Amino acid sequence: MTNATIYDVSQLANVSIATVSRVLNDPDRVRDKTRQRVIEAIDELGFVPKLEAVTRARKSFGRIGILTPSMTSDSFVDRLRGIIGALSELSYEPIIYDVESDAQRDGYLTSLPTTRQVDGIIAVDLPINTTAARRLHKHKLPTVQIVPSTQPVTSDNLTSIVHDDQEGGRIAAAHLLSKGHQRIGYIGDTELPEFLGTFNDQKLDSFRQTLADNGVALPDNYVRLGAFGMEAARQMATQLLSLPHPPTAIFTGSDSQAIGAMRAIRQANLRVPDDIAVIGFDNIAIAEFIGLTTIDQQLTKSGQLAVEMLIQQIEEENLTAQVVPLSFTLIERETT
Repeated sequence: MTNATIYDVSQLANVSIATVSRVLNDPDRVRDKTRQRVIEAIDELGFVPKLEAVTRARKSFGRIGILTPSMTSDSFVDRLRGIIGALSELSYEPIIYDVESDAQRDGYLTSLPTTRQVDGIIAVDLPINTTAARRLHKHKLPTVQIVPSTQPVTSDNLTSIVHDDQEGGRIAAAHLLSKGHQRIGYIGDTELPEFLGTFNDQKLDSFRQTLADNGVALPDNYVRLGAFGMEAARQMATQLLSLPHPPTAIFTGSDSQAIGAMRAIRQANLRVPDDIAVIGFDNIAIAEFIGLTTIDQQLTKSGQLAVEMLIQQIEEENLTAQVVPLSFTLIERETT
C-alpha cells in the first residue's frame, strides 16, 4: 500500500497507534510477539511516517548510524577510532546506537530505514537477518556490516567486511607450537547475548583443531570460559596455574584477557614468557605498549574501510554490494 498511515499499521497489526509509535521509538517496552507483528505490518504496507517522508527528500542529514552490541569492548573502541577518524574528514557526524537486546536490534533496524534519521548505517558485529536486510535495501538506506566470516551474508544487497576469527585461532596455535609448547591453555568468554546467535567465539575450535593436527591435545581442564574482562581472565588464569601440570603457554580470546592473565602470572611469582608465554587477540592500542604478542585483525583499518564503502554507496546509486575479507597477521612481541 502506498501512502500508508500509522492508522493502517495499527489496524493491520491489531494494536493501538501508541504501540506502533513505541515500536519505532522505544521497542524495549513492547512484547516480542507484538513488536514482531507491528514490524511485519510496517514492512507489508511500506509505511513511512509522514514527517520523515518529507524530510527524507533532503540530500543529506549529515549523520552516520553505528550499531553495535559491543560498545564497551576494546576491539570496538579501536574500530570506532577508525570510523571516527575517517568521518572527521567528511561532513558526517557519528551517532552510536548501543544494542543490548533483540528488541533494540529489531527496533533500530525498523525505525532507522523507515524514519531515515541517518544517511547510512555501519553495523559492527551485529547480525542483520534477511528481513531487515531487505528493509534496508527497500528504503535505500546504505549499510555496511562488519561481521565474522562464520555469519552468513544475509543479502546480495548488503555490503560486508568479514573477519575470520577461526584463522586467528589457527595462527595462534601455529605460533605457540613453533615455540615448542606442548601444554597450552585457552581463556575466552561465553557470556554473549542470545540474539548474537552464531557470533559466538569461533577461535577456540580452530585453535584446538590446529593443535590436534600437530599431535598436541587441548584438554577441557586447560580451557577456561567466562565473563569478558581483565579481572575474570585473571581469575581463570589463576585456575590454570593451579593445575598439577599448568600450561606453559596461554592463548586468550582478546588482548584485555591477555592482560588479566599476565597479572595472574605475576601474582604467582612467575615470569612472562620464561615460565609461561601469553598471546592475545585483536592488537588493540595498548598491546604494543606492553609488548604483547597478539593476532592483528586490522580493527582501525576495518573502521576506515567501512566508512569508505558506505560513502561510496551514499554517493553512487545502484552500487553493487561487496564482500571484503580482512586478513589476520601475527604480531610477535616480548610475551612469547
